[in-house]
Amino acid sequence: MLLRFIILVITIQPYFLLNAEQIHKSRSIYRNVVITQDDNIRCMRFETRRRQVSNQTCIDLDDKNNLVFEYAHGTLAGLSHNPAPERILILGLGGGTLSNVLHQISPNSEIIAVDIDPVVKDLAVEYFDYQENNQVKTEIKDARVYVKRALLNKQKFDWIILDAFNGDYIPEHLMTKEFLTEVKKLLPKNGLVTANTFSTSDLYDYESVTYQAVFSKLYTYQTPTKGNRIIYACNCEAFDFPRTITPALEQTLAQFSVDYSDVSSEITDKINWDEDSELLTDQYSPANLLK
Repeated sequence: MLLRFIILVITIQPYFLLNAEQIHKSRSIYRNVVITQDDNIRCMRFETRRRQVSNQTCIDLDDKNNLVFEYAHGTLAGLSHNPAPERILILGLGGGTLSNVLHQISPNSEIIAVDIDPVVKDLAVEYFDYQENNQVKTEIKDARVYVKRALLNKQKFDWIILDAFNGDYIPEHLMTKEFLTEVKKLLPKNGLVTANTFSTSDLYDYESVTYQAVFSKLYTYQTPTKGNRIIYACNCEAFDFPRTITPALEQTLAQFSVDYSDVSSEITDKINWDEDSELLTDQYSPANLLK
């Protein structure tokens, strides 16, 4: 299958663009990866042919536990479903922020982060303090290939986080019904998927019905200002997103600037997409939908 990519709109964050100084640039076989810094905020950007400026990850150098991006807050809300997952799979490394935070919160969890670009991993280590150890490992592979091999090896993950971007787009082959079905097969009963997507996109309806077709009931969280949407899906017979968590977990999340009450109040199972939209499949190119 040709790895064409889907045109989506990434909401950029003006604050991080103003006065940001480029402190490093590396060229990989996929794109240029740029590290910028504006005072205490350091970010990783991918340069693309569309010249869209977007930050893939940022850290606050003065307080590395301060999660800069709202989507990360929504992703960590997934801990309410299972506060101590034994195995976590993250597809899309970026700066390794989610991996680092999850290891601090749940140090006994095995975390495997997958990224196709070795340059991204190298820069995550050098500029974002991404740390590997016996519990945190990195696989340099295409996410779809990793998922297929994990299925062959009969692996299971309690929590799968989909966070793969190439700069402007989510890779097409990571949005289809076939891919999501493979991801679901990696989940044990009651296993959770959280996916970082977009709240403004021509593919919103198509993407939504595709997740719905595979997982049935969905919950979603639209970030207040940044244009991201988190999709929560479960390999459950009846999926009910927790509205309250233990005081201990609430306090732990607060250490990373996550206000669970605020986030959970915006998580909804309301269907706000056209359910008659066509599914995204390996055979049906999403790019055609945008013509």
